Amino acid sequence: MKPEANSTTTPGILDRLGAGELLVFDGATGSYLQEHGLEPGGCPELMNAEQPEIVREMAAQYFAAGSDMVLTNTFGANRIGLKRYDLEERTRELNIKAVENARAGAPEGGLVVGSVGPLGGLLEPLGDIPEDAAYDALAEQISALEEGGADGVIIETQLALEEVTLAIRAAKEHTSLTTMATMVFDKGPRGYFTMMGVTPEKAVQELESAGADIVGTNCGNGIERMVEIATKMRAVTDGYLAVQSNAGMPTLVKGENCYPETPEFMAEGYRKLADLPVNILGGCCGTNAAHIKALVEAVKPQATAV
Repeated sequence: MKPEANSTTTPGILDRLGAGELLVFDGATGSYLQEHGLEPGGCPELMNAEQPEIVREMAAQYFAAGSDMVLTNTFGANRIGLKRYDLEERTRELNIKAVENARAGAPEGGLVVGSVGPLGGLLEPLGDIPEDAAYDALAEQISALEEGGADGVIIETQLALEEVTLAIRAAKEHTSLTTMATMVFDKGPRGYFTMMGVTPEKAVQELESAGADIVGTNCGNGIERMVEIATKMRAVTDGYLAVQSNAGMPTLVKGENCYPETPEFMAEGYRKLADLPVNILGGCCGTNAAHIKALVEAVKPQATAV
């Protein structure tokens, strides 16, 4: 695979993967922000402007734990999503600030990847979001992430091929960013499917065909199921794969979501994923800096994460 067109003297994502490096993402964003002042029902992305020090410290902690890349705090920072908070006119500003905040916590060589989550509804004709409005919203967000200086973009936590492939197209037609795409799968009697009926194997084929440089899965499952999903994905591609695992599925304890998988438990699963191989590993819901430190020590024994 070719390196990024905008590569400079600092190796980019595809450069490093092409050199055989296994890259490590960060852990959860939402739970960190909730623990540091995000109120129920509040807009996480607004913290990029109003409480940037919290977002910067989050990135710094993950980098200190050994992350090679961190995500921006922009999961819902598209015009359609921000309209729920009457913030749609601040789309460009909040995405640019998010990249700047993540970059402020990065060491030399640390990478920043723009997070693009679902739009929050279905595209027409199944839903009420016109395809052209969705495309414009995605192109606007991803362009702002590139303007802010992101090294890549990840279109994550996706359920429907129609939306994720539209987002890939927007990224490729409007930016030169390395583009990742990951989907969420549930396990049922007939195996793994997204809520919209997409299998892991189908996801890989469709996302790569749409132009994604890196494909994979995130959220919705603990580490053991992620190994099963990634094994199915690896069976149909020799391209780059990414997995961001939950720390298991949450249970409600005294009114709070608690995730059961410890850093030590997840480390064994991360070793299995690295052996497949999965090229990019990270955490999703319920994971924190301790999980990332254990991940790094499991798959990069020569690392000196602190």
